[in-house]
Amino acid sequence: MSTTTTHPASPVDTSAALRLITCGSVDDGKSTLIGRLLVDSKAVLQDHLAGVQRQGQTDLALLTDGLSAEREQGITIDVAYRYFSTEARKFIIGDAPGHEQYTRNMVTATSSADAAVVLVDATKLDWRNPQLALLPQTRRHSLLLQLLRVPSVVFAVNKLDGVDDSALAFAHIGAALAAFAEQAGISAVATVPVSALKGWNVVDAAETAGWCGYDGPTLLALLERLPVTPADTGLPLAFPVQWVEKFSSSADTSQGRRIFWGRVAAGQVAPGQRVRIAPTGQTATVAQVLDHVRRPGEVSAGHSGGIVLDREVDVSRGDWLIDADGHDGFHHSREIAATVAWLDDESLVPGRVYWALHGHRWVKAKVRRIVHRLDIHTLAEQDATELEPNAIGHIELSLQEPLATLPFARSRQLGSLVLVDTASHRTAGALLVR
Repeated sequence: MSTTTTHPASPVDTSAALRLITCGSVDDGKSTLIGRLLVDSKAVLQDHLAGVQRQGQTDLALLTDGLSAEREQGITIDVAYRYFSTEARKFIIGDAPGHEQYTRNMVTATSSADAAVVLVDATKLDWRNPQLALLPQTRRHSLLLQLLRVPSVVFAVNKLDGVDDSALAFAHIGAALAAFAEQAGISAVATVPVSALKGWNVVDAAETAGWCGYDGPTLLALLERLPVTPADTGLPLAFPVQWVEKFSSSADTSQGRRIFWGRVAAGQVAPGQRVRIAPTGQTATVAQVLDHVRRPGEVSAGHSGGIVLDREVDVSRGDWLIDADGHDGFHHSREIAATVAWLDDESLVPGRVYWALHGHRWVKAKVRRIVHRLDIHTLAEQDATELEPNAIGHIELSLQEPLATLPFARSRQLGSLVLVDTASHRTAGALLVR
């Protein structure tokens, strides 16, 4: 079985670091895979490598499992980030936990990822069966990747060196992954056979040519060609105010007025633009734009900057500056329909009130209705009166104040919210505006 690869329509800019996450079920080999990438790409110092020896053998998983509890239990609990580079590009790679109870950590890492590698342990599946069933956490993580709009998803079938017939196992598992991806609407870039423990097809090719009937690139070679997530520069301006600098004494940069600092979420901002302040609805004109080092000019989506308005208006941290001209497409409402990945230990029930965070703005949000929950096994939408921990479903919210949002399918920044428990202050759910 050969890989099915979708090549980008235009040349990929490899000057930007690729933000990558590994996910999948428990003990599928995610930490070991990252350790193999680091070691075989010569990104680990010898003294660090000597520190992860166990009984004379190198334990690659310890290169990412840094918490004492992780080392004691042999599991990944929190997301560990590692930075490495090859001659082709730089990588920021996150090792997400596979345990169901740590799904919230996986969602956090996924929200900013450009690509994801979903590991599948061949030894855990009935690989001789052409109709084999994938593990629930493999399905759940893959669905979350789709919901969170990760642009590039790669399936990596691991531990094929531990089965009797690696080619048959890869063929059956690859077919099951392809069928699931088609059913769920996931556009997988490729399905690659690997052995993270032995290093086959990770950085270097397998010892045997055409191993598992695969003749495609190694996993690292594939990752080096993946694109980063493009900024939402084609959308109207949306600027969340993070910090207000009061009446700077530097008149040449602020003209004696307040400077509103933040990172442009969508579009671009330039002097002369008319903006509307949300939620107050007041309008003003941009007098000056400063970049992150206070140089005058334009600032586009994904970059930080400061905005000086032509007149003093009521603007505070958490407010949004939005393009005031034309049809901006933003949905200004106190009612929101959203897909939710429920992360709290307590079930989500109608009537509960939470804090909702959108950009830097906090508003009270009441769960008005649970529309349905998603069955991760059949992908069917089921009627539900509550959502249990780690469930995925659709809900309707009533907000204390209106928010300016876009569907998550159009904008990651403007279409995402976080629900926080008002008493414990724990992250309770990740919301994607529909």
